Amino acid sequence: MSLAPFVRIVAQGKGRARALTQDEARDAMTVILAGDAPPEALGALLMVLRMRGETDAEISGFTAALRDATQQNPQFTAKRVDLDWPCYSAGRTRGAPLFALAAKLVALAGYRVALHGYNSNQGTAADLRRTLQATGLSGEGLSYSALETLNPMAFRLLNLREELGLRSCINTVLRMWNPFAATASVQGVFHPSYRGLQSRAAALLGDRNLTVIKGGGGEFERHPAKDTAIFGLHNGIEINTLASALITDTRRLHEPNQPIDPAALWNGTLKDSFATATVIGTAALALWTVGQEKPFAKYRAQASELWDARHTQERRTP
Repeated sequence: MSLAPFVRIVAQGKGRARALTQDEARDAMTVILAGDAPPEALGALLMVLRMRGETDAEISGFTAALRDATQQNPQFTAKRVDLDWPCYSAGRTRGAPLFALAAKLVALAGYRVALHGYNSNQGTAADLRRTLQATGLSGEGLSYSALETLNPMAFRLLNLREELGLRSCINTVLRMWNPFAATASVQGVFHPSYRGLQSRAAALLGDRNLTVIKGGGGEFERHPAKDTAIFGLHNGIEINTLASALITDTRRLHEPNQPIDPAALWNGTLKDSFATATVIGTAALALWTVGQEKPFAKYRAQASELWDARHTQERRTP
């Protein structure tokens, strides 16, 4: 199969071009993942969609094809996961990945959490892999998988940004991927408009539990001093709600003049109420996503309790 018919559909010209259907998008991505798409056709398709804006059906179709490829690989199907946590921000303004500490709190609550991703153009302070190594958070319910190992073709597609000069829908598709078929997923976006897009695409895929927020630098990491708009799915029903601010503060989420050392924050040698509130608030949203039953206030209390007892209690049963 060639990619040319799909390029023709989206790029015929004014009055004749149209969006891909979900099935067409799925077929197009299948061709791309098989390595059968000439670079000229691939670049044309991705940039036309970039200029026009992707639809719910296109994102869900592309994601379905990536999931299809994943389900044929035993390295994914053999792993049981409760919460999918994609990490794909590429901004230079990112600070310390405090969301990794939040993910560990969710793991300490007894859930199996899978971080996966790739982060380009980031400084040492924002390096997620370095943070996981420095803190020793991996293991005991928390895992991290690098995209270049998980799916080399998807890794190449993501890095087309360096050649094309612009991000493409691949950034969104990878956030939607959920490679280990977790029962729930959290996603951060940089541009607010993508919150609804990803929620609606997830509904088309039959996903049931998803929380999407405009997070710090595009990651799932909430600002504790701001109300947080929440989009996604709750037991299959689309949601659009608000989580109230946890503290009163005018500080930016990642203040260049006030860097945070995640390892020091985790081990207690650094005391920073704002950073701690960031971790607890992010963990509460993640616990609410995977737990689904209790009122949200209960999850804030649970996240705070998990933080206080992070060095003294063994991993629990949720």
